[in-house]
This record gives sequence, structure tokens and C-alpha cells, in this order.
Amino acid sequence: MERDFFYQAFVYLAAAVISVPIARRLGLGSVLGYLIAGVAIGPFGLALVGTEGQDVLHFAEFGVVMMLFVIGLELQPKMLWQMRGALLGLGGLQVVVTALVLGVAAAALGLTWQAAVAIGMILSLSSTAIVLQSLTEKGLLRTAAGERSFAVLLFQDIAVIPMLAVLPLLATGAPMGGAEGGEHAGSVVAQLPAWARALVTIGAVAAITIAGQFLVRPLFRFIARSGVREVFTAAALLLVVAIALAMRSVGLSPALGTFLGGVVLANSEYRHQLESDVEPFKGLLLGLFFIAVGASIDFALAGAHAGTVTALVFGLVAVKFALLFGLGRAMRMSAEQSVLFAFALAQGGEFCFVLFSFAAQNGVLEAETANLLVATVALSMAATPFLLVANERLIQPRFGCPEAPAREPDVIREENAVILAGFGAFGSVVGRFLRANGIRTTVLDADSDQVDLMRRIGIDVYYGDASREDLLRSAGAATAKLMIVSVGGLESTQRVIRTAKQHFPNLRILARAKTRSEAYDVLEAGADDVYRASFDTSLRAGVDAMRALGFPAHQSLRAAQYFRRYDEREWRALAAVRNDDSLFQSRARESIQNLEHLLAAEFHGIDRPDRSNWDAEALRAASTRPEEP
Repeated sequence: MERDFFYQAFVYLAAAVISVPIARRLGLGSVLGYLIAGVAIGPFGLALVGTEGQDVLHFAEFGVVMMLFVIGLELQPKMLWQMRGALLGLGGLQVVVTALVLGVAAAALGLTWQAAVAIGMILSLSSTAIVLQSLTEKGLLRTAAGERSFAVLLFQDIAVIPMLAVLPLLATGAPMGGAEGGEHAGSVVAQLPAWARALVTIGAVAAITIAGQFLVRPLFRFIARSGVREVFTAAALLLVVAIALAMRSVGLSPALGTFLGGVVLANSEYRHQLESDVEPFKGLLLGLFFIAVGASIDFALAGAHAGTVTALVFGLVAVKFALLFGLGRAMRMSAEQSVLFAFALAQGGEFCFVLFSFAAQNGVLEAETANLLVATVALSMAATPFLLVANERLIQPRFGCPEAPAREPDVIREENAVILAGFGAFGSVVGRFLRANGIRTTVLDADSDQVDLMRRIGIDVYYGDASREDLLRSAGAATAKLMIVSVGGLESTQRVIRTAKQHFPNLRILARAKTRSEAYDVLEAGADDVYRASFDTSLRAGVDAMRALGFPAHQSLRAAQYFRRYDEREWRALAAVRNDDSLFQSRARESIQNLEHLLAAEFHGIDRPDRSNWDAEALRAASTRPEEP
């Protein structure tokens, strides 16, 4: 048994290590790499794993649970409430319309109305794991289509609960003997009436909310004081497992429960620690889930009914694509975003496996029909990464609007103390510096290519024009403390500053300027502090030049600090008279002469380097001397 375990672990890990880098190199994405690896090692490939693939699939579904917990940590309750329109409106409409159309199609194929209703409901679901992972990899999760896809998937997870309650009522045949039941068949509330199950559901949600607020936080505070990192990691995993078990015991979706737990802890001081601890396990289990899906595809059944399965897969994808595209357009999404939205959700989902099995065990569907539909769902899930690649490489370039309409701003789901507008050469350094010091920053950038690139390397950047008041408000400008402006171009910088000052007067603005002349305009626009892009680099070059000429390090650094303070004071004074040319030039000449005299008096002139006060404390005191008024 031990040998079998290590053998299977070796096979799964080797398949992932080999296939995923190749798939990424070919631009196919890691999800498709995992699926191909599963097919390769499965019973219908190299047969390195056999029927135990189904058991691995059930275990690996825990990766989906962890993924929703991490997503919940990134969503504050306030932001989730802001999504209620897309969550209830678009999500509810998608499930109802898709279930109705697919149910009618199933009835037209000769199935009973009970079976048709069950099939329509189940096939209205999509794959949370594949969709979110694929959109995240491509940097599309926070686009309009990505946000709406997330809302629809979340509603679908909620809809699984009433589906589990309705399916037994549709039974026309005898339940399958000896079945273990569905995912929730053994729950403690399975035999309760509908009103009692509703009360249990509300009670479970309330229990998670209360426990997250009053029990979990003190527990993590106690564990954190121990200073043992691995215990904190174990506690994070324990929390996820405990919520999943609690939800399953009362007949609710574990994924939905852990998502709610993440949302409750989104404002916790341990949010980022929890996310970093759970993330590695989530990624590994999700990869295992995708491999298990690939390995579990029954190609023997598909081959024996090749025509039927092919027609079902194409029919399912085509019908869901058409319905989703229509819903996207009805919700005023652009054609480009509607196509992405439709391709992303056109497959069946992982909950379909559970629900089809549950339906067969309760006599709603015949076993052969359920097995054909399971194969159809698995193949549609495997086709999703291909569809997204085809959309990206073939459909969008060829059929996109010739005028290249502006990309819709991203929906922002976080509020931080600092807003960074512009993530170019200057902004990226500031942003990375703040992030390295644990300061959370909401980053905005109007360059879509830059946004996509940063997301691919793991940096959260939102697309949008920071000069728009509504975008700044959604980014949390009303409660933020600082805004750093480093957008390209003087006019863009001035627009952002003026918008921020007009609508958010309490927001302190730090802005970049390329030159001294630009700095005057930026200051006039309302910036509180202005940073000339080349000023610090120029001072560093001056310090190095003095050291190369034989001046001691401490004197060179003190001279630079003195020069910085004087120049900062003088350019602000010059800004007040810059519209009067004669006065400006006179004051500028006077400023230069005064600086030369002051430096000569302070540092004894260039021909007599000051070699006193060379000790470390004097140097430290000079470098930290407060700025003169």
C-alpha cells in the first residue's frame, strides 16, 4: 500500500513537471498542461494510473475548496455587496435561462420531463476551477468579463444547494442499491423537511460569520505569538478543513462555506499571512484536480458512442456560448468582453460529476445516460483552455472592432491606504518598494499591455484612467491616505491631480515630474509633494564624482543633502514667480549664487576637502538632518 501511494505520487508529480512547462512554453496555459498530463497517464493513455483516478478526483476537489477560500480573503464584505447586481441578476438569469433551454432540448431528444429538468439544471453549471485558473493566468480575471464570470460561478456554487434538494423529488425509478450517495447524501439534515433545511443553512452561515469574528481571530493571535510559522500554517489548513467538514455535515457546499469564511476574514490582520500559507497547497491540489479530470475521462465509453458524445459536447458548448453571449450583450458588455465571457463559461463544471451521480443514485437518470453526460462534461472542461486560446489568437484579432474600442476599466475589489497611478519606470520602483515593506497599494495603469504583463508576473495592477472620479472612488480614494501619481505625460498628470483634489481634498498627493519646468506645472495643479524623476540620480552621480576627486564619503553625502534641502526650498519659491520672466530670471541667478556661497562656506571649498567628522555617527546624523523650512 505504501509503495502504491509513493508510486502514484511519483507518476502525478512527474506528469505535472513534464507537461506543464511544455504547455506554458507553447502558450497553452498550465490548466491545459495538467489536463493533457492526466490523459497521458490515465487508463486510456500510458495506463500508469487506473480506476483509482476517481478517488484522486474526489480528494483533489479540495483544491477547489481552497481556491475559493483564498478568493474570499481578497473580497471584503463591502465589495461583495457591491457585486450583488451581477451575482444575483446575471448569475441567476444565467442558471435559469440555461437550465430552461437545455431542459427543453433534452425533452426534445425523448427524455422524460423529470430527467430533462435534472439535465438542464446540472448542465447550467460551469467549472469554477478551470475558469478562474485560466483567467488568472491570462491576467483577465479583473476585466469586465472576468468579474462577471466570477459572479456567475459564485451564484452557481450557491445554486448547487437547492439542486441537491430538488433532484430526489424528480425521481421516476428506484434508487440504485448500494450507492454511497452524493456528496451530501450522508448529511445530518438529509431527512429534514425543506423549511428545516433552510433554517440549518441560515444557521450555518451565521455560525461561520460569528466564529470568524469572535473565535478565529483570537485563536490566530494566540498562535502568532508563539512565533512558530509551521503551526500557523497548520492552523490555516485546519480552518479550511473544519469549515469544509462543517458545511458538508449540514448538506451545504464546502466550497461555498470556505468562500464565506474567507470573506469574513478579509478584514483580518492575518489575511495576508493566511493567503500566503494556503496558496502553495491550493496550487498543488488544483493541479492534481486537473490531472485527475484528464485521467478520469472515459474514452472507451466516448469511443463506443463517438457520434453521440461528439454531438453532445458540441451542442452543449454551442448552446451555452450563444446564451452567455446574449446575456453579456444584454448586460451592456462590449462584444469583445461578451465573447470572452461566453467562451469562459461554455463548459460543464466539476459539480456536474457529483450531481449526475446523485441523480442516477436517486433514480432520476438511467446509469448509461448519466455516464454519457459525465463524459460529455469532462470533455467540455478539457476543451475550455483550447477555446480560450482560440479566442485570444484567432477570433479577437480577426473579428475585433477595427477602431479598437477602449478596454473597459477593471472592477476594483480592494481598498488600501495608498493609491499608485501609473506603473512605469518610476511607479514600478515605488510600488515594489512599498510592497516589499508590507504596505498594500492599489495600482492603476491606463496601459493595457503593461497591466497584462504585470499580472502575468504576479503583481496586481488594475486597468483604468486614474483621472476618472468614479474609478478613483471605486479604488478607495475617499478613505485612502496617499496617492502617488506617476502617469505618463504632463497633461495626464495634471488631469489626475486636479480630479483627485476636486473630489478627494483630504487625499495627500505625491507626484512625479520629468523636469524642473514640469515640476512647476505639477505643483500648480495641486500636488503636495513633487519628485523630479532625474533629480536623485543626478545627485548620486554628483556624489560619486566628488568621491572620485578625493573627497571623503561623508562630506560628499552631506553636500548632497544640503543641496537637496536648498534646491527644494528654492524651486518652490521660484514656482511662485515663474510667470514673470524678468523676476524669475533674477531670482534664479540669485539662487545659484547664494547656493555656491553657502556650499563654499559650509564645506571649505573644493581645494580643501573636509576630513573631519568622518566617524559613522556624524555621517548618520548628517544624512538624517531634518529639512530646513
